[in-house]
Amino acid sequence: MSTSEFDTNKVLEQEENLQPKMVTVEIAGKPHRVPAGITLMKALWYTGHEVIRGAGCLGGFCGACGTYYRTKDDPRVKTCLACSFAVEDGMSFSFAPPFPARKAIYRMEELKDPKQDLFTLYPEAPLCRNCNACTEACPQAIDVREGVWRAVFGDFKAVSEMFMNCVMCGLCAPVCIADIAPNFVALYASRAQGVYFTEKPKGLAERIQAIADGRYDEEWNRILSMTDEELEQASASAA
Repeated sequence: MSTSEFDTNKVLEQEENLQPKMVTVEIAGKPHRVPAGITLMKALWYTGHEVIRGAGCLGGFCGACGTYYRTKDDPRVKTCLACSFAVEDGMSFSFAPPFPARKAIYRMEELKDPKQDLFTLYPEAPLCRNCNACTEACPQAIDVREGVWRAVFGDFKAVSEMFMNCVMCGLCAPVCIADIAPNFVALYASRAQGVYFTEKPKGLAERIQAIADGRYDEEWNRILSMTDEELEQASASAA
């Protein structure tokens, strides 16, 4: 068929036939029909839920959207991040409510013995019962139980490496029968490892001290006082 014989009006007047495959999910106890393959977060938006608390980076990094879910014909309740987990037909899910886990207050520079101070800041840490519920609850597949014990035995380096992917969703805390907040214990161990037990890059201390002494204040103030045009010219000349 030539272009002159092609009637575009007939095409434009056709009814839309492309429809997404729909699945049934249960959100906070109420069934909804949503497009297959979208994330749990998008399913909430699609069904008109106003997400005020629980939406953050939308990329699986901030941990704000910790969620409990159960799939069809499976009695087990699992955890995930709503922004990076896809819906399934027959799935039931709801946001995890805020949990009042205790977070110790401390200043790293005031610690005398960081590994021993763990037991002052988090005295519940060595009370772990090895139930492994925290590991099962972790959406990042971290061996949380092992991490807690490594912190207790002073292996802060291993803890910092094991919890590198922790997004602080806090889903490990509500399931702990010893009232441990494993994410906060790991955060403390990782911070202490970085401050006290990791060799600093060569020259870093000198550069920090130079900044504190005001060596670059004059140049910095000059940059801050520049207009947008002057900044563009300076950037172009530097390139």
